[in-house]
Amino acid sequence: MDEYQRRGYGGAPVGFGRRPGIVVVDFQLGFTDPRFPLGGAPMINAAVDNTAILLRAARAAGVPVAACYIAYAGAGDAPHWKVAPVIDTLRHGSEAARLDPRIHDPDHDLVLCKSAPSIFFQTNAAPYFVRQGVDTVIVTGCVTSGCVRASVVDAFSYGFRVIVPEPCVGDVAREPHEANLRDIDRRYADVVDLPVCLDYLSNLERPNS
Repeated sequence: MDEYQRRGYGGAPVGFGRRPGIVVVDFQLGFTDPRFPLGGAPMINAAVDNTAILLRAARAAGVPVAACYIAYAGAGDAPHWKVAPVIDTLRHGSEAARLDPRIHDPDHDLVLCKSAPSIFFQTNAAPYFVRQGVDTVIVTGCVTSGCVRASVVDAFSYGFRVIVPEPCVGDVAREPHEANLRDIDRRYADVVDLPVCLDYLSNLERPNS
């Protein structure tokens, strides 16, 4: 038992609810394609492939999906990022802003452009899930220590149950990935393996069934 557990962190699991929705955070070419300065990290690439497996099961079960990308017109409409390539390469209409085709289904997914770390910040993600009757948000995407964590905290703050399938999120380095998932798991969400989510989706009742 570590010091956090002794103080009451990491209590009972959050658990899955009755109706899930999935968010896909920033799996755009600027983060997944090695041609771009922020792209091509092996952990992120693996997370894209694992998320594609999750999304096939989710779409087959009629689960709503909200995918986002981050883009700016230039430095003038961006926050004060300390990551120069975010502003230099992630521009509206650029190839770096395109969603990775491995995870994108334009016939099913709600696609959102965001300007801040969280998919929920000043976007339609939360109202969309509320209209769909969602009580559980499964968070995928990159990077774990940044935009994924921010999205988890906001989903938690909106009152959703939050689940993070560890193989479906990725970071540039292993240490911040694991450290942030440990902290997320002790505070806001259940961090689980991919088969746990796939089993949940396979046993899900379809809406209006």
